[in-house]
Amino acid sequence: MNESETGCLQLTESGKLRHLLTLRGLRRDFISDLLDRSEHYQHKPGTPPSRDKALDGRTVVNLFFEPSTRTRASFELAAKRMSADVLNLDVNMSSRKKGESILDTIYTLQAMQADVFVVRDASAGIPEFIARNVQPYVSVLNAGEADVSHPTQGLLDLLTIRQHKQNLDGLTVTVIGDLKHSRVARSLGEGLSIMGPNELRLVAPPELAPDMELYPQGVLVDDIDEAINGADVIMTLRIQRERIKGKSSLMTNHEYLQKYGLTEERLSRARPDAIVMHPGPMNRDVEIAGPVADGPQSVITQQVNNGLAIRMAVLAAVFESRQGQ
Repeated sequence: MNESETGCLQLTESGKLRHLLTLRGLRRDFISDLLDRSEHYQHKPGTPPSRDKALDGRTVVNLFFEPSTRTRASFELAAKRMSADVLNLDVNMSSRKKGESILDTIYTLQAMQADVFVVRDASAGIPEFIARNVQPYVSVLNAGEADVSHPTQGLLDLLTIRQHKQNLDGLTVTVIGDLKHSRVARSLGEGLSIMGPNELRLVAPPELAPDMELYPQGVLVDDIDEAINGADVIMTLRIQRERIKGKSSLMTNHEYLQKYGLTEERLSRARPDAIVMHPGPMNRDVEIAGPVADGPQSVITQQVNNGLAIRMAVLAAVFESRQGQ
């Protein structure tokens, strides 16, 4: 799906959000508006969470055909805090396990007056496929698509960076880890390229290096210390062993920490005000040392908080697009 096709599918004729499948093809001002909107749904820890009635009477269905903790919980809480009815479909209990096609499942739930499908699947192209086959009054949100895209994660990462760096251009961002299988890194890379000129440095073991055609603004750096030097933002990624064939050839956890882990010593090479990010799940003392994950430069828990606000903003945006219809 090229950018023009993406735009036609994701946005209404008036430029409102109907589906969110990828960050590709979205305008800078459109993304900025979503980030601004999310600020309305944030609250300080220990205070009552933001709530409204924007989704009152609406039904949001979480279709997670791949395991998830943070994203699924975040979408569920986001919808409930906006007064929606929420249905979580457990893949182990779904008719898809019995051989029912994805579209038959969608049509069944659509007949029950579902308004939004939040979809995670291990196969590429499923969110777009569903979006092309639902009724005009139904929206599809991509909650993680194979190794291809995770747009709400990309948005929450952009929001987290903006909160600490004010602007989303002119930054040096270093991403370290299993880039070959990372939909998170791809969505972040797409977002950074849209929001302004940024330097994106990528570091990975040779067997986990990405296809650089997917990162036209990025550069693959062999030396992790060189990649961290002067960085404004550092994100570490876990090895997605569940997606890797020939796992026996991978280095041990200790070896990985020594060669590619973000330690306190390595972090000292970054800018003094650099922030440390991780999308989770996190393996302490493998891709990131415990003291770094818990240290003053870590914004990992803030990412989680921002994820809830971003998903509330996206849900509000897709229902706003139906006004006047």
